[in-house]
Amino acid sequence: MGHLDRYDDVLARDPMAAFGLVREWMRTEWRELYAELRSRRPVFVTPVFTVVTRFADVTEVLSDEEVFSVRSFGPRLDAALGGAFMLARDATAMNWRDKGLMRYVLDPDDVVEVRALAGRLADEALDAAAPYGKIDVVHDLFRPVALGVCAEYFGFPGPDPQTLSRWSRTIITDCFANYLGDPAVQAASVEAGRQMMAYLREQLAVRRSGAGPSGDVFGRLAATDFDDERLVINMAGLALGFLESAPGAMVEATEQLLLRPDVLAAAACDDDFDRYVWEALRFNPFFKLLPRICERDHELSGTPIPAGTFVLAAVASAMFDGDVLAEPESFRLDRPGRHQLFFGHGHHACLGVHPARVVICEAVRRLLRRPGVQVIEGVSRSNGIFPDRFVLALES
Repeated sequence: MGHLDRYDDVLARDPMAAFGLVREWMRTEWRELYAELRSRRPVFVTPVFTVVTRFADVTEVLSDEEVFSVRSFGPRLDAALGGAFMLARDATAMNWRDKGLMRYVLDPDDVVEVRALAGRLADEALDAAAPYGKIDVVHDLFRPVALGVCAEYFGFPGPDPQTLSRWSRTIITDCFANYLGDPAVQAASVEAGRQMMAYLREQLAVRRSGAGPSGDVFGRLAATDFDDERLVINMAGLALGFLESAPGAMVEATEQLLLRPDVLAAAACDDDFDRYVWEALRFNPFFKLLPRICERDHELSGTPIPAGTFVLAAVASAMFDGDVLAEPESFRLDRPGRHQLFFGHGHHACLGVHPARVVICEAVRRLLRRPGVQVIEGVSRSNGIFPDRFVLALES
């Protein structure tokens, strides 16, 4: 019995049990589930949410902010940051102004410097672990690299790396993993955000006084005449958009490459290593679903979507759509960038895509070009999303 047949059977008897089945399948059998949905029910309506699975429909959802808004997670971000954040707004003047500001300070020409920084941080972590013959790449490599980039390039070290890491995980968990709206999770996010914002306000005062570095992203922001509160909110959003997604992507790409020894052997002697990372990540993207709210009645692939529907745009499914991608089940290095949805699409596509891309690829490259890398303990995750442990062997 296929996923849909089983779902329909359970739905007739117990709708919430059917919803639970779908949630579990989206965590553990997403490739098989989405393949069936693309073929038989590309816009999948459940009593709780609607999942959109084909490339054309997913990109339409992510491109049309007037119909599909970010209202599903926007208020939670606002609550955590104590004010309006641009990525929690659709097609507003504030969104356009703040987005322009962040594009200005995140100079694409920084990528050479940022790649070198990520490589240095990765090598330091790997050198420290090598005498032990193994490394938990989540907490001893990939998160330290991301936190180091946040500290040295963004200019946001936090009181200490552990505190900044805790703030980020707590807030992102509420915004993107708290589907049932657990009030305890929301309260923890608001408190983490309050602490983060108080810290950033103190640091901005130091920057405005002329003390502290000026060449990092925070320094560039402080040199503008934007309102102080807008600056610290955008600085917080920059860290929140990076500190979970970048290490998550590193873990998933590494796991997929290690599952393909022939591909990994080819990558080891290829100067264009980055393309291996992106094709590997397609087989298990970190963010597989992007949430939206349908603001007015709409139709996708012949299926009506009523106003108020919670919509999940399945970017992971879209990147396996055979109507768009040739041989989607094959590992191919010639896929065009327009088929990659790792950084979103449309109005809310990631603004930090240029530094993020090189950080992810360089950290994975430095790891996989070390001798003797192999899996000791597979990936474990919290909330079904966040990698929390992945132990690999290293030659000392």
